[in-house]
Amino acid sequence: MTETSETTGAGAARWSIAIHGGAGSMTPETMDAAGVALHEAALSAALAAGEAVLAGGGSAIDAVTAAVVVLEDDPLFNAGRGAVFTYHGTNELDAAVMDGATRSAGAVAGVTHTKNPVKLARKVMEAGPHVFLSGAGAEEFAREQGVEQCDEDWFATEERWRQLQELKARKLGWFDDGLKYGTVGAVARDAAGHVAAATSTGGLTGKRWNRIGDSPVIGAGTYADDRAGAVSCTGSGEQFIRTGVAHEICARMRLAGESAQAAAGAVLAEVGAMGGVGGVIVATPAGETAMAFTTPGMFRARSDSTGAREVAIFG
Repeated sequence: MTETSETTGAGAARWSIAIHGGAGSMTPETMDAAGVALHEAALSAALAAGEAVLAGGGSAIDAVTAAVVVLEDDPLFNAGRGAVFTYHGTNELDAAVMDGATRSAGAVAGVTHTKNPVKLARKVMEAGPHVFLSGAGAEEFAREQGVEQCDEDWFATEERWRQLQELKARKLGWFDDGLKYGTVGAVARDAAGHVAAATSTGGLTGKRWNRIGDSPVIGAGTYADDRAGAVSCTGSGEQFIRTGVAHEICARMRLAGESAQAAAGAVLAEVGAMGGVGGVIVATPAGETAMAFTTPGMFRARSDSTGAREVAIFG
């Protein structure tokens, strides 16, 4: 499913923002009213955090960071607190940010004590000589830079632990591939016309061997370029990496002149041809936002300075 919101020409939106809380198998039949209300409220809160930055004249990179921090702190989503467990009962967190104005980027993978991985990714972008840090080295950098640390118990929730035990009991395979891609992300266009993207995840339930998905991979799960747009992805990470989804969408927009909607749909079709599913959110310098997904649902929300505001879950 693809959804586009666009304000162009003389009425161009001064700012716009879109967020996601993961694509997955949720339907009106599998989610009760209480669950829907909880998730909609959480999405609205994260959207409000980004809106406040943009409405105050702040930057797109500040807005996407603020929105993702709220989602990381909410145990409803598979990022930060509420991250899923690896096969060995640990939480390994990944995140990335990218600023479309300069194409500066920062990413971290496999962190276990950083409370908000998106803040660490931002610090890597702004204060470090590299783009991508992992594991113990990433957390050494976090401590050096004063990024808030926490005990591992902060991330653990009973529901995620139950999901791991269910996976092990049912012997479902290498990991949980049951269409529950709980990545979170945000894209935005600020009043200056710059775009930015941020993505954060706890990975897949039951993952092994320090597996890393697409979320922190610049060009796969996260990308931003003022010449095209900003993209944050959620879905089957292996196929998203192989397709280079986020960069591919931006490349089609910049080089082929495709709309955000068309580019997103075409690239998700490539993912589908490889056996993958998922979703994307896109923001362009023109003020457009697009949302596309090939799963039954995607936790999502968006708004802009015209007063338009939308929160949705199902297809």
